[in-house]
Amino acid sequence: MTATTKDELLNEAAREYKALHEALHGLNEEQMTEVWLGTWSIRDIVGHMIGWHREMAPALERLARGERPVPEGVSYDDVDAWNARFVAATPPAAVADLLLELDRTHEAFLRAAASVPKERFQPGRAAWRIVDGNSAHHYREHGDQIRAWRTSRDL
Repeated sequence: MTATTKDELLNEAAREYKALHEALHGLNEEQMTEVWLGTWSIRDIVGHMIGWHREMAPALERLARGERPVPEGVSYDDVDAWNARFVAATPPAAVADLLLELDRTHEAFLRAAASVPKERFQPGRAAWRIVDGNSAHHYREHGDQIRAWRTSRDL
């Protein structure tokens, strides 16, 4: 489903976040830290999602103020480099604490998204791309990967 309005996009983000949480439910620390997605574990997946939330919430706040979302001189074109940066910055906390931080950053990201005027949410435009790419689409992508991994491991 592709959301077309701000409300649809935010509702889809909430649904996909719930589905992501369900995909994570019941996994222990060892399972969460097992490397299986290239060089990443679920812990790394969570860490990079936290990084994107932290990076993009201010972009949405700038949009809400009528400013450009991305500061001058910053580019997100090299997504792999940003992903690696976010994973490297993931604190060595217990996975349970990391999941609480994911909840906090998800909530802050959605609050920032909610502050952007609805007319800024046109499919393909900055607010829509930032919210979709860093919430519903992102949660679905990694949730699907985690569910497939769990199935392959009978977890």
